[in-house]
Amino acid sequence: MKLTGAQILMKMLKEEGVDTIFGYPGGAVIDIYDELSRTDFRHILVRHEQGAAHAADGYARASGKVGVCLVTSGPGATNAVTGIASAYIDSIPIVIITGQVPTHLIGNDAFQEVDIVGITRPCTKHNYLVSKIEDLGRIIREAFYIARSGRPGPVLIDIPKDVARGMLAFKVPKEEIRLKSYNPTYQPNMKQLQKVIKLIEKAESPMIFAGGGIILSGAAKELTEFARTTQIPVTASLMGLGGFPGSDPLWMGMLGMHGTYRANMATSVCDLMIAIGVRFDDRVTGKTDAFASQAKIVHVDIDPTSIRKNVPVSIPVVGDCKITLNALNELLKEADLSELAENRGKWLKQIQDWKRAAKLKYQHSDKVIKPQYVIEKLYELTKGEAIITTEVGQNQIWAAQYYHFDKPNHFITSGGLGVMGFGLPAAIGAQAACPDKLVVDVAGDGSIQMNIQEMATAIQHRLPVKVVILNNRYLGMVRQWQELFYDKRYSHTSMEFAPDFVKLAEAYGALGLRATKPEEVESVLREGLFSDRTVIMDFKVEPEESVYPMVPAGAPITEMLL
Repeated sequence: MKLTGAQILMKMLKEEGVDTIFGYPGGAVIDIYDELSRTDFRHILVRHEQGAAHAADGYARASGKVGVCLVTSGPGATNAVTGIASAYIDSIPIVIITGQVPTHLIGNDAFQEVDIVGITRPCTKHNYLVSKIEDLGRIIREAFYIARSGRPGPVLIDIPKDVARGMLAFKVPKEEIRLKSYNPTYQPNMKQLQKVIKLIEKAESPMIFAGGGIILSGAAKELTEFARTTQIPVTASLMGLGGFPGSDPLWMGMLGMHGTYRANMATSVCDLMIAIGVRFDDRVTGKTDAFASQAKIVHVDIDPTSIRKNVPVSIPVVGDCKITLNALNELLKEADLSELAENRGKWLKQIQDWKRAAKLKYQHSDKVIKPQYVIEKLYELTKGEAIITTEVGQNQIWAAQYYHFDKPNHFITSGGLGVMGFGLPAAIGAQAACPDKLVVDVAGDGSIQMNIQEMATAIQHRLPVKVVILNNRYLGMVRQWQELFYDKRYSHTSMEFAPDFVKLAEAYGALGLRATKPEEVESVLREGLFSDRTVIMDFKVEPEESVYPMVPAGAPITEMLL
């Protein structure tokens, strides 16, 4: 049967199990959109292409499937780059389909032409320019395979207009995908795992450091079994939250620049660190020379280039986190763990002493709303069952610290790139993926304005996301740094000139609510969270409240401001 390139694209997306596409039309993709109108795909029309990429990201994280976005050439493609870069650093599987000018015009500075393949080469796992229609079916299959396999990531397919309009006698490719230069290692080396077991048997003060790889590989259950069997306390990066139950006695809290006192202190005296699915990024390690320098480090990751990249490693293990933890759990059944409880007692007591010495805390006020109090109440009312997305800054860290995540895929944030404006479109994507779940975007008053136009997307597509704005009238995290390290010279971080968020919500057709006093927080949350509408809740919080603990940039993570 002869099909157009646009028809081939639709057919292959169906073959890959796609049901939802986030996008924005334009001239270079008009033929694709024309064909899309004849299909049963759910298309969610965003109001900005950055929103499309972030929404596809949120959809992927919440559903575990590959997210898809479709944008036009030129500015449509470049607008999506921030979302692509965020997905790349956080290893999120999305496929970005961009329109391109006809092949004979490429390189001629045609209207709305950019070299999006060249632009996104540093921030995609792989990308393609489809130069002939005969390659289109194969490329789409490969793109989805690359996006979801190994260490996941974004893959871009650039489709010229003449390829989308061309005709081909098409048959769906069924042969196995084989890429010579791309063969991810899933199975770990068993000899390396035997060494890990021996270290566990001897260790007196071990700790587990879990990262986003636990979430991406679906290894939360296996990690929990591993930690409980070995009685090893667990910490996590921002991206790893939810990979281990936040209510478990072995949970130490988040590690790093804004990590808990006990988690950070544990790195300075542990004799074994088992790091699983992590990158050891600078926000976690602080001064790398001082990070767990006394410990033997086991590093498990599916990406061999991440191992030994930032810190020295005693035992490298290349493999999928879920498969590796399964194998370790099987080996533990044969290990001698008879003295484990006795060996761990002193270490677990030390961690509890650190917890008592410096808990996460803030000074409650009867006069002004503390942002931490809002998050505590949010957790209490949702019972930890909500999917939480965040913007970036203080709101992100308070959500990570005071909302306790017992399940994976319930905390969605731009961890590596730190994109302001991420939370609202990501919440839209998560809500589209999980229509029966409560989805809440924890935002700042500065960050929410970056992509506030996506409120129209939520309203149009009847996605009842809830936005909780911690409104301190500042760009809070930058203001905090200016307070602590720049003698309170608040250079251009005041956000006093801002819209009335309640009226803005109503203008979009959403429910707008506001709390200005501590006694109003719970009632506003109750009304907003349990409404069946899209909601913006504006909480006027203490303007100069800061995030603690905090480690100054470049310092060891044990040198915390408390």
